[in-house]
Amino acid sequence: MKVVIASDHGGVNLKKTVAEYLSEKEIDFTDLGPDSTESVDYPDYAKPVAEKVASGEYDRGILICGTGIGMNITANKTKGIRCALVHDTFSAKATRSHNDSNILAMGERVIGPGLALEVVDTWLNTEFEGGRHERRVCKIEE
Repeated sequence: MKVVIASDHGGVNLKKTVAEYLSEKEIDFTDLGPDSTESVDYPDYAKPVAEKVASGEYDRGILICGTGIGMNITANKTKGIRCALVHDTFSAKATRSHNDSNILAMGERVIGPGLALEVVDTWLNTEFEGGRHERRVCKIEE
């Protein structure tokens, strides 16, 4: 699995924690930045991640900002993207198994690093169930 991650200034610290987790788990990932807490515009980071996932260059993406909301909205403007804003493991599992989400959005100001890593782990390790859910996902894509 290839993962692409990015944040804005409000999510850079949690993004670094997620990047460390991905490295420890030997998951192939690319970090598109930023590397500091200097103010940046979240669409400048969410859009490239969404485009790379939509094109198939990467299997999944992870976006982090202060709340996750801006990143989520921006990513979902890209055709083929099903980005889910998640701050609990139940939703992380559901959005993968039922919605086949391909980008995870989280908010650093909303979730602590321990729970965030549980969410990431759950989200990365849950497969899409298909079946009745496939029909629904196809309707989203229409």
